[in-house]
Amino acid sequence: MDISISGLRVLREVAERGTFTATAQALGYTQSGISRQVAAVEKAAHTRLFDRVPGGVVLTPAGSRLLPHAARVLDEIDAAERTLSGSSTTGPAIRLGMFFSAGAVLVPRALAALGRLRPDLVVTTREGSSPALVRAVRAGSLDAVVVTSRPPHRPLDSESPDLAVTTIAEVTLMVAVAASGPLGDRESVTRVELMDQRWIVAPSRTEEPLLGAWPSLPGKPHVAHVARDWMTKSSLVTAGLGVTTVASNMADVLPAGVRLLRVDDGPTESRRVVLARRGGRVDPAIAAMIDALRGTAG
Repeated sequence: MDISISGLRVLREVAERGTFTATAQALGYTQSGISRQVAAVEKAAHTRLFDRVPGGVVLTPAGSRLLPHAARVLDEIDAAERTLSGSSTTGPAIRLGMFFSAGAVLVPRALAALGRLRPDLVVTTREGSSPALVRAVRAGSLDAVVVTSRPPHRPLDSESPDLAVTTIAEVTLMVAVAASGPLGDRESVTRVELMDQRWIVAPSRTEEPLLGAWPSLPGKPHVAHVARDWMTKSSLVTAGLGVTTVASNMADVLPAGVRLLRVDDGPTESRRVVLARRGGRVDPAIAAMIDALRGTAG
């Protein structure tokens, strides 16, 4: 096969982004340019590498077999560039992805603990939605990702082979309200009462359900504010402008003006925090990361 380096990068980016449009935006190409690059790679590989599906594209079995080779080649090219520029690191490196609120508590504390035990490890991080992070670890852009799973905890995606998944923690969900507001002196609330609240939610995506509103509300929530950043959400809650759903393990980083309430009726809402990586023997650096995350979560 005679595949260019730019062709391999496009292959990995399309596998990670899931659409030609998102890949074009990430790489600074036009969508037609991405289509031509993919066609050139498929011609060189003598097979179709992507299938079109509603909302984007997915790898064919042949594409899934080629992708790990492309990732290794690109990693070696990137390492060579770092060596030539004098920025190559001497210790093991981990590229870690994390879901958005993991950056508020879990991951920073785990990295601090890991740094004390393994100062030789170099860790870089990237935030993203759980589906996007799963695609990135499959594409080889990330070595491991910290994502959430909701009951009944099905596989993280429909691709094959399954990713290796390690449970980090089980967390319950609670409702964050203003301490000075009408619910501020309560310990708990019902779902019917929550229907009257103004909700602060994350931006809606086709690949993820609405994040921030209570998952089992008996009706459509009244969405008042849309924000991804946790500091923005907590400031809106503190000001009495709405309520939002948070994991119980966020309690010790909440502002003084925010209280957490249990929801007394309906199903118990919980999430599982997991670390996902490609299968095979676990790298010692990744194993140390898992230990640090579990120790922090515990």
